[in-house]
Amino acid sequence: MIQIVVLLKYIIESTFLLDYHQWVTRQQKKNKPWTFETVLRSHTPTDSKGRICLQMLLNSVLVAVTDLAARLLGNATFRRHFHLLLSGLVVFGPALSLWVSQYSIFAKKSHFLYRMFLRSGWGWTCVFTGSFVFLLSFSVRRSLVVSLRHLSRLLVAGVLWVGFRRVMSVLENATGSCYEPLSAPPDGHPTQGVAEPGQPLLLLREGETKVTCLGGGMLWRGYEVSEDAFLLCMCCLLLAEETAVFGPYLTLGGPSGAPLRLLFLFCVLLLGLWIFLLLCLLAYFPQFPTQLVGGALGCLSWRGLYQGWYRMGPSWYCPGRPGVGLLTSQSRKHGHQSDPYGANKAEWN
Repeated sequence: MIQIVVLLKYIIESTFLLDYHQWVTRQQKKNKPWTFETVLRSHTPTDSKGRICLQMLLNSVLVAVTDLAARLLGNATFRRHFHLLLSGLVVFGPALSLWVSQYSIFAKKSHFLYRMFLRSGWGWTCVFTGSFVFLLSFSVRRSLVVSLRHLSRLLVAGVLWVGFRRVMSVLENATGSCYEPLSAPPDGHPTQGVAEPGQPLLLLREGETKVTCLGGGMLWRGYEVSEDAFLLCMCCLLLAEETAVFGPYLTLGGPSGAPLRLLFLFCVLLLGLWIFLLLCLLAYFPQFPTQLVGGALGCLSWRGLYQGWYRMGPSWYCPGRPGVGLLTSQSRKHGHQSDPYGANKAEWN
């Protein structure tokens, strides 16, 4: 409270009006002409003070927001039930299509958010999460080996994502067929994989792949699994797991400069964006069976990694869970003998 009062005092004292009256009084005593440029030049020290006050204000806001987000993401109830929240969104999200407008800007797949973020979702997740994990681990242990071990969790998730796409491509090519609409659309252009309801289709041949079929303006019919639902669910759960250690890390008094807090804030904003895009995907482009299977596979991947394999502890074949070896280091540094990560294992499970 005292810091807020002092900050407000500095802001009030550095306002333009107070310094303006003082400056005019001095100029009148010196009988010097004044212009707008001289006014601006004379306020250079005040502007410097104002920048300092602005930096203090922004830093206070950053600390308050990141502390609140760290408390939420590190909360035991949130961590225990977040995957259930995502599961509920995937199951009941398509029902939102009954209320949303198909004329909304989010009903177009060419929207900026879809083109900029959804198509490269794994890249955005890797950049922000990897930067946060590396900076957090390196600031505690100052060991490149430990930082790379924690970063290897992202490598495992990336291999899983690439493998999933390859398997789904093989499955779609094995179970699908290429069709051509018998009647052309009114504009005479190819359908690009979209057919009107009730429009007769002509089966071409089974040897076509999905890429060549859609590239030729044909229609592909086959068993599909939503890659977008899989990616968004997996990225949301991964972000929640990797950022959940920031709350206990702050509680133990770990170094938390502005760069680390900004990276954490970007990860939180990215998590909110992925949840929003998942809602848009389910509401405006509902494909219940394929999205349900994709979301289920994403949740199963998270459970197999973070709730299964990573619990074995860090070793040559396992990167370990987030925070292992970091929170223990901080507790020793501050004179505590217990391992908060292990002592609160029931809270973190």
